[in-house]
Amino acid sequence: MRTDKFLKVSRILKRRTVASDACSGGKVSVNGKAVKPAHQLKIGDVISVGFAGGEVKFRVRSLNEKVSAKDAESLYEIIKDAEDA
Repeated sequence: MRTDKFLKVSRILKRRTVASDACSGGKVSVNGKAVKPAHQLKIGDVISVGFAGGEVKFRVRSLNEKVSAKDAESLYEIIKDAEDA
């Protein structure tokens, strides 16, 4: 699954265009490397997303194309939250 689509489906970011812009702007890295929106994710990848208030780091647990809002958190596990910094 593409990085931008995963960020939208998992509801880390609200819209795919926002996710795409974040990737293009260097605010998203996978396994420590900055990635473009089309980067293909694998289960177990560690994604880091930079926000104004800090950084959120999480591990990909599943790559489902469609999930409900209540099941979106099952796609990832948070390693480091922006509030933990």
